[in-house]
Amino acid sequence: MDNIIQVKISLRGTKPLIWRRILVEKTSTFDALHEVIQIAMGWTNSHLHEFTADGVRIGQPLDEFDMDYGEKLIDETTVTLESVLTNGTQTVGYTYDFGDSWEHTLVVEKWLPVDAAIRYPMCTGGKLNCPPEDCGGIPGFYELLRIINDKGHPERQEMLEWLGGDYDAKAFDWQEVNQHLTALFHSSTD
Repeated sequence: MDNIIQVKISLRGTKPLIWRRILVEKTSTFDALHEVIQIAMGWTNSHLHEFTADGVRIGQPLDEFDMDYGEKLIDETTVTLESVLTNGTQTVGYTYDFGDSWEHTLVVEKWLPVDAAIRYPMCTGGKLNCPPEDCGGIPGFYELLRIINDKGHPERQEMLEWLGGDYDAKAFDWQEVNQHLTALFHSSTD
């Protein structure tokens, strides 16, 4: 039985594309998927988020932020992946940080049988470092890269200090991602 979903997460507007590939159990909730995305991408989970699938909004119901625009927000803790996703290619949108608007495309690539040797969820690959939080979305991210890569730029040192000293745009370690996923999802079962 195919109980595992292989999903490719792509950060829209990035070139070259920043992406991750994950394996998640079909019984996972969208809340759990949000946690996996945060860890896999390298976000800090400090902003609001929302999924969209076939015109349905799935996320954290917060009355003070959820204005009724004719589309009700479904509580992500009550919706499983298998109740929304179908076997085959399907696309889901994921927005993180409504200020910077980090737009992700999640593509269901395939469904797989459970492998008893694997601890799910897990990351199987990816490319490039996630942008720093609060850098101004895609335009701000590329401006930041331009500044820190120009050794003569007057704002370079200030940007490097804001980044904590360094930022390697090419860095990505899927094994480190899996260590964090294991710590979050399996620490209480070990």
